[in-house]
Amino acid sequence: MYIPPHFAQTRPDELLRIIRAHPLGMLVTHDSAGFDADHIPFEFDPDQGTHGVLTAHVARANDLWRRCPSGSPVMVVFRGAEAYISPNWYPSKHEAHRQVPTWNYEVVHAHGTLTIRDDERFVRGLVARLTRRHEANEPAPWKMGDAPPEFIDGMLRSIVGIEIAVTSLVGKSKLSQNKEARDRNGAADALASRGHHELAQSMRADA
Repeated sequence: MYIPPHFAQTRPDELLRIIRAHPLGMLVTHDSAGFDADHIPFEFDPDQGTHGVLTAHVARANDLWRRCPSGSPVMVVFRGAEAYISPNWYPSKHEAHRQVPTWNYEVVHAHGTLTIRDDERFVRGLVARLTRRHEANEPAPWKMGDAPPEFIDGMLRSIVGIEIAVTSLVGKSKLSQNKEARDRNGAADALASRGHHELAQSMRADA
């Protein structure tokens, strides 16, 4: 990933924020057949290992867990907030007309080593954690105990767990840091007015 110095995101708290706010990661793998990508919701524990551990599950019918054995190097891409930026949103454009369109975004690449976890206890705990997290804001959160035990047991048998020991986190926050403050604020205001509040907030916070 090309990262000019002014767009580099190295703050651990910001990398964690992006991953947790956008947990549907793109798992990129490579084998003798070439590259492949799977889109999977991940849990991230930053306190395990050197750079944290990612956990997720895939369908047993997905041959990823057979194609990529434990020890395989992988990358997970977490794409955060993103939006088109019009030059018309920059005050300076209306003076000198020396601006062009661009795209602002936040992204984290997590590189690591894959471990296949084909055991019921692992996937049960993982699914329980994912459920608690993503149901937390529901008026009546769904829990695994709401379904018949034999149904849950069958569903768990149809998935395989994966674990990724993260070896590095590479972040990029392209937030108009190369623009004048008034142009950056003008773009942030325009984004907010169009409903892109997360990206607008990031642009203002990183000013």
